[in-house]
Amino acid sequence: MLWQSAGDIIVALPPVETPMLSALSDEALFALLREDAPYGDLTTQGLGLGDRPGRVTFAARQPMTVCGTEEAVRLFMLCGAQAQVLAPTGQHVLAGTELLSAHGPAASLLLAWKVAQTLMEAASGIASEVARIVTSLRAAGHQQALACTRKSFPGTRALSAKAVTAGGGVMHRLGLSESLLLFPEHRLFVDHSLDDTVGRLRRQQPEKRLVAEVGSLEEALALATAGADVLQLERFTPEAVRTCKLALHTSHLHPALAVAGGVNASNAVAYADAGADILVSSAPYHAAPRDVEVRFSRDV
Repeated sequence: MLWQSAGDIIVALPPVETPMLSALSDEALFALLREDAPYGDLTTQGLGLGDRPGRVTFAARQPMTVCGTEEAVRLFMLCGAQAQVLAPTGQHVLAGTELLSAHGPAASLLLAWKVAQTLMEAASGIASEVARIVTSLRAAGHQQALACTRKSFPGTRALSAKAVTAGGGVMHRLGLSESLLLFPEHRLFVDHSLDDTVGRLRRQQPEKRLVAEVGSLEEALALATAGADVLQLERFTPEAVRTCKLALHTSHLHPALAVAGGVNASNAVAYADAGADILVSSAPYHAAPRDVEVRFSRDV
């Protein structure tokens, strides 16, 4: 079943089975609030709104894969309101679906409002774009993973990683301390052979698979021969991926092939058709935010 509205298509994927916790600590959330109101909310204070009771509801203005409701609810709570999640991270919703509700003093609601809304819109934009690409792959009969890079805007990695997972993707690499990825820039400073380079990395990190970025068929064959477990094909065309896979197979070399550099919704299926085992992309981080409507009401 597909949901379609205003040019957006979201497949009715199953929701995330395990409820997601907040990706941001209270300290990190307080930092967001301090950034927005370092000296208080001058307008609310000037009007003397104080403890006047009110309610606020967030709702989707368009189909989206939701992300960030847990963080948004916590922001309201940290400001002194009561709040609850109505649509958890990972849920695929239609326009009009209510996402969270909060009630409490007007000053609390107004203090958390924009930070919570902006956080949810940005995170849901990433999650929705991941879901769109994954949907296109599944509709074409492919099961390859969409793996998103660590190239999110600095300081947003925890929330970005949550959004990728919410959309049905996986993280390609969370950071330099997580995995072995041999770049040409590393090889520039190495004086010994590829065999020695690969051997040294294996001795130093025996539990890690070795990924090597390559920019040509010749480099792919050389790194595969040296023992790389995964070849990251940088800016290969789909046809070049197909040629590389055939050449490796002919040479009895069988590393996994991860395509990277320019992978997005317009070409993901073509890369999967060409035989890529993993699709590596940064495109979801540049997706437009999803529009979240905010409805305020006054309690009598």
